[in-house]
Amino acid sequence: MEVSTLTTERNTSVLKANNVDEKKVQLPVNYQPSENEDFMNPIQSEYFRQKLLRWRAELLDEANQTIANLSKESLHRPDQMDRAQIESNAALDLRTRDRERKLLQKIESALRRIEEGSYGYCEETGDPISLSRLEARPIAALSLHAQEMHERMERVHKDD
Repeated sequence: MEVSTLTTERNTSVLKANNVDEKKVQLPVNYQPSENEDFMNPIQSEYFRQKLLRWRAELLDEANQTIANLSKESLHRPDQMDRAQIESNAALDLRTRDRERKLLQKIESALRRIEEGSYGYCEETGDPISLSRLEARPIAALSLHAQEMHERMERVHKDD
């Protein structure tokens, strides 16, 4: 399949106008995004989409495992120490799953941005987010500079 080269246009309608369907893009074996190719071309978009889908599947599997484990644990143990340990572990698991639930929302948001064609671009500045940042944090919605500014503002206004 021939994939036409796209510049940094982020509009899904542009992709469709160029006869590129993101869902049918085949990733080369061991593909890694490179600075030498057009930013967020269909192959890069598909690479990050698959990475996000794998991450989401892992989190959902862990959540299902936690549910299964919690339903198997019995709080009807005679020893109070055993019961306390089970309750403590369950509380820790539930806090972890709550953080992962929030992470799942961010993954869903990133997947929506891929569908819209805005993934990989800073929500504040519109500038491309570096591939190394996206590789390390595929849910990133801000460039490194914008994220640093955001965190500085949070620290300044934290005491307000």
